[in-house]
Amino acid sequence: MQIDREVDARGLNCPLPILKAKKALSEMLSGDVLRVVCTDAGSMRDFQAFARQTGNELLDQQTAEPDYVHILRRR
Repeated sequence: MQIDREVDARGLNCPLPILKAKKALSEMLSGDVLRVVCTDAGSMRDFQAFARQTGNELLDQQTAEPDYVHILRRR
């Protein structure tokens, strides 16, 4: 999968990973893919809700302790 942009949100707690992702997505083109790496366990649930609310597609989520990886496609 081609990743167009990556956000490193390690060490940040909610809502900062979501806010960083939102900012990055706003600067991307429709169809571009964003990879977000976090250490906040709650981010798994947060990114699911974020994708539902914004219409961006959540392509994948992975847990690779201590990291949580989220892949989103810009709407």
